[in-house]
Amino acid sequence: MSRRVTLALPPWLAHALRAQRGPVPWSAVVRGALAAGPLLLVAVVAGHASAGVVAAVAAMLAGINDRPGSRRASVRRLGGPALAGAGGLLVGTYAGDHVGPVALTVVLTGLGLLAGGMSAIGPVASAAGTQLLVAAAIGAGMPLPESGPLRALAFLAGAGWLLVLRLALPTPGALTGDFRFDGERAAVADVYEAVARLLDAAGTEDATARRAALTAALDHAQDALTGPRLRRYASSATERRLHAQYAAALPLAEAATALAWAGEPVTARASEGPRRLAAAVRDNVSTGPLPAPSRSAPALRALDDALLHAADAFDQGDGADLHTRRRGARDLLRTAFGSGGREYGVRVALCFGASVATAQALHHSHWYGQHPHWYWLPATAVFLVKPDLGPLVSRVLCRAAGTVLGALLFAGFAAVLPRPEGLVALVAVCGALIPVATRHFAAQTAVATVLVLALVMVGGEPQASVSRIVETLLACAIVLIVGHLPVPGRRGGQVRARLAAATDAAHAYLTHVLDGSDDRAARWTLRREAYRTLAEARAVIALNAAELPALARHTEGTDEVAALLERLVDTTTACAVHLDDTGRLDRRHRERLTALLEELARLQERADVPGLPVAV
Repeated sequence: MSRRVTLALPPWLAHALRAQRGPVPWSAVVRGALAAGPLLLVAVVAGHASAGVVAAVAAMLAGINDRPGSRRASVRRLGGPALAGAGGLLVGTYAGDHVGPVALTVVLTGLGLLAGGMSAIGPVASAAGTQLLVAAAIGAGMPLPESGPLRALAFLAGAGWLLVLRLALPTPGALTGDFRFDGERAAVADVYEAVARLLDAAGTEDATARRAALTAALDHAQDALTGPRLRRYASSATERRLHAQYAAALPLAEAATALAWAGEPVTARASEGPRRLAAAVRDNVSTGPLPAPSRSAPALRALDDALLHAADAFDQGDGADLHTRRRGARDLLRTAFGSGGREYGVRVALCFGASVATAQALHHSHWYGQHPHWYWLPATAVFLVKPDLGPLVSRVLCRAAGTVLGALLFAGFAAVLPRPEGLVALVAVCGALIPVATRHFAAQTAVATVLVLALVMVGGEPQASVSRIVETLLACAIVLIVGHLPVPGRRGGQVRARLAAATDAAHAYLTHVLDGSDDRAARWTLRREAYRTLAEARAVIALNAAELPALARHTEGTDEVAALLERLVDTTTACAVHLDDTGRLDRRHRERLTALLEELARLQERADVPGLPVAV
């Protein structure tokens, strides 16, 4: 009798082998092909190849941030990091020209501390911190004839060109109508589709995963609708309509969550209405008659009322806010300089500063020789040390493998391609591949390595594949060592900071519901904040769980706390729907709340995370 043995990979290795899936983002591929390559070609023809290299680097970095979403969201997602990169290039250039190696190391280390703390604020701030440090290293070490302001202008031109392409080019398949809002329409339609799928999964084991997918869809739609208006006057009616359609989905999502919490299946008729609404948003047409679900329970009555409200909102198109709490400068600073931001900042500063010091020492040593690419070492360390890019060992393995592969590929291309036209074409091809390669860190590294080495040769320097491999491996070693060093305070500060934010948001939402307030707009805002902060906490916890055991042990038990907080927020949503219908909580809701709060208190004490001081 034979037995099949299944070997489970350790989390840190499994993460390194995992890649994102999905359709090819052809729009981003086209933009990538039209960004770095053409910019470099124009600069070479004009006799300013070095400025073209800077612009192409900026376009490459912007291409990494060119993710699916709305055009308005891309203004912040691409423009914010580009501004930070231009500032870093300016600071790095002046520091490299006017201070010695020791002072330069101190300046860049301080910049690393600032950028690291800033990265704890969110994804856009993290991308800005990355570009700030990478551009500062390039400005300090890359031999260019242009002055600091001209380098910064070239950098902004490169990123700005990609942003112009993002705003101006239509999405394939959306050539008719006002294609400027196709990203917003798709995001809002996905919310209604997610509501329908959650209703289909009510009473099944898939309900929890479908509720998480609904939260992700709401987060994405919220981001898609947030940002500057694309056309101040002509688009106002369209934008008001999209905002109204998004707002109309919130009570539907609330009712669907309550039905899923009840654990009883609902008829297929219940999900038919949200699916018709999804199609109406996607095709920009009227809803038509919507099938009414049964009104036999409070949550079903809430679903029916929400469908009627949605039909009215679709017809009227009145604008509404996005029910998201605005974070002021004080809140952002509290995040950046809180426990999570401090740990983040110290780790980034140590790695960046150590790599700058090592690179400077090697650059000025007699046995190593003057090496014009010393800035590669700190620039590589920046991508390796950023925790939001993946677990530490996974990042190091992927970076090393991707660099070796990319350097070997480029060595082959450099031997046969004509110069400079063949190298410019190679840059254009790599620019087109980046949006696809971002699905896996090793693939992204390989494509970026080929692109960077091509830029180096276009700038007039010799082939440098071997140097690129050596300095990447050295950066990997530095980050591995520094990443496991003990630091003041407790490890896992970022996880605990995210969990504390999620706990506070759950507390505010639960308190509002139990107080019996009739302000539904405030309730939806608090509900969105609770689910959103929980999703952010779960993402950070998952990354930390995939670290080596020496690091993962510092956040043990936090995933259980987050899961229980989600169940508490789901129960709070069910309570809100029930209170709307009956004006009081029944025994089942009270017992469930009490049990969850007691279990949550025990888990939070064991995991040493902030508690939730609420009693029912």
